Amino acid sequence: MRRRRLRRRRPRDEAELFGAAHAFAGWSLAELARALGVEVPPDVRRAKGFAGRLLERALRAERGSRAGPDFVFPAGGVELKTLPVDARGRPLESTFVCSASLAEIAPWPESKVRAKLARVLWIPIERGVELAESRVGSPLLWSPSAAEEQALAADYEAHAELIALGYTASISGHRGRFLQLRPKSKLGAARRPDPEGGLVLGPRRAFYLRASFTARIIARHYIVPPAGEP
Repeated sequence: MRRRRLRRRRPRDEAELFGAAHAFAGWSLAELARALGVEVPPDVRRAKGFAGRLLERALRAERGSRAGPDFVFPAGGVELKTLPVDARGRPLESTFVCSASLAEIAPWPESKVRAKLARVLWIPIERGVELAESRVGSPLLWSPSAAEEQALAADYEAHAELIALGYTASISGHRGRFLQLRPKSKLGAARRPDPEGGLVLGPRRAFYLRASFTARIIARHYIVPPAGEP
């Protein structure tokens, strides 16, 4: 098997980032992990986020605060999002955007959600029978169209209104046409700040894009090169 090589230098701009990401198209996660000197988890159920972390490392993403974008350039930031898809390019699950601070929900223009989605490098991951067999697809640099941003803003503002009215507990993954707000983990409750002061016990929540939204993006683009092609 041909040995894969990684770039040593961090991308200096969007063009270099896109080129570096495109160079990984067709790689299996086993090949990428081997090049980085890490092991692929044997249990898919315990490997949530593994592909994303692997590509962040391979592309030399920023290691600072998670509040900012994964890549910071003079012309602006770029967020990296991996997207598990089937052999036909259909997203298999919703996409995590960012955690939600329920103590203080900013208006849409200043929101963390909008900042995270302003410029995204989408990298499809065609899921294999085994995690190691999953393959990296061709990347896509994307910014929301005016219509897409309007739809996302409408969902966000509907969630924000319920939170402001004190109905946070009633918000579930069923709400939102494209943007969901739901518990980030099934692992019980967590302490979080209360607007009146102190801490309250409740589930951590996060914003997610529905698969129906990301499917529209990927449908215009999806390509996974044959195994072994550069």
